[in-house]
Amino acid sequence: MTAAGARESTAEARELTDPASVGDIEWAVRLLAGTPTHEGRDRALLRQWAYRADAFGSRLAPVPSTARVVERGGGLERMLLARYTSRPPTVELYTDTLALAEELVDARGWRHWYPPGSVRAAALAHEAVHAHLHHGPAKAALKQVLGHTVLRIGRRRVIGHVVGAEEVAAHAYARTVCGLGRSPLLLSAALRAALTRPGAPAPRREN
Repeated sequence: MTAAGARESTAEARELTDPASVGDIEWAVRLLAGTPTHEGRDRALLRQWAYRADAFGSRLAPVPSTARVVERGGGLERMLLARYTSRPPTVELYTDTLALAEELVDARGWRHWYPPGSVRAAALAHEAVHAHLHHGPAKAALKQVLGHTVLRIGRRRVIGHVVGAEEVAAHAYARTVCGLGRSPLLLSAALRAALTRPGAPAPRREN
């Protein structure tokens, strides 16, 4: 193994044991990098999009939610805290994943970042923004902020959708409105590590 490879292995091992060593924007970059359609994209471009989406979400005014909330189990199998569905507008909140998230917060000493009750509140806020971006003009505003040009015709340009940017914006919004010390992206990374460790049940993929 080369020295560079050894350093990368050491960094990866540290991140598994201490995901808080990775900053919020870097977690956002990794979210984008792992999203289909972004394979092979320049890392600097992904970081630019991550910064812009994070800033967009953190500046959003409070978003009211009219969706009904349904609590259920089965989130650990799907690796989900919550999910928004539009017909009818519903937020599915997975209580088993929520309970595990609270356990991880206490076990890792992150309670100063995620106060009691804030994980549930952040999940609901996150899904409220997904609904907001799904139904309202904010989706077009986010596209303009990201400035992803997919086509130019003379002086005109067509701005395209950046897959995963809404997710980054929703996490930033939840962090801001819930007064969290770190993005829910960090908690998502810790949950993913806990659910994919050797001996953990394999997550079920959504169809």
